[in-house]
Amino acid sequence: MTIHAQALLFDNDGTLVSSLLSVERCWTRWAEEHGITAEQFARVELHGRPAAEIAADLLPAQAVPAAVARIEDLEVEDVPNGGVHLLPGTEDFLAALPAERWAVVTSATRRLAEARLGAVGILPKTLVTADDITRGKPDPEPYLLAARTLGVDPAHCVVFEDAPAGLQAGRAAGMTTVALATTHRADELTADLVVEDLSALSVLVTDAGVEISARP
Repeated sequence: MTIHAQALLFDNDGTLVSSLLSVERCWTRWAEEHGITAEQFARVELHGRPAAEIAADLLPAQAVPAAVARIEDLEVEDVPNGGVHLLPGTEDFLAALPAERWAVVTSATRRLAEARLGAVGILPKTLVTADDITRGKPDPEPYLLAARTLGVDPAHCVVFEDAPAGLQAGRAAGMTTVALATTHRADELTADLVVEDLSALSVLVTDAGVEISARP
């Protein structure tokens, strides 16, 4: 299978990098500080969602802004502690792409996204974060904004995601979707193409755009 595109849009955590260790450390501490029980915490989906939405599921509305600021501080401070690393294939895949052909679209705040990306040497020309939108994934707004910023029709964009919410956002935006089975089982992911990680893909840049193929 070969996918033809004009722009590639990447989720960050679980797609380009793994920050699971950092996320678990920081959110566990955050929950303890806010008196949230393990049972309450277990019922909330963390991955691929903006912190403000997670906090709103667990706390009264008036407590959310301070709680969001606290988790951002904890996660940014934790970046140097070794909780963030590149996933297989990321470095080579991004190195093959012209800067104007791709973007990172993350549910993290800009401050946190830049800290995590900077820690592993990824410097996207286009970065869409939770600070840039009003509705997070699974709403298509983040991916539509990225397409608009790159000046590419959504129908000619490919979304790379590891989370069901992100894949749903990509589909709702009218984009081709590639799922990476890095944080969920392959049978839990609905996409045009499902692979283990970016190392399972090859990329070819041509005058007509970008071609993505699964390695044999």
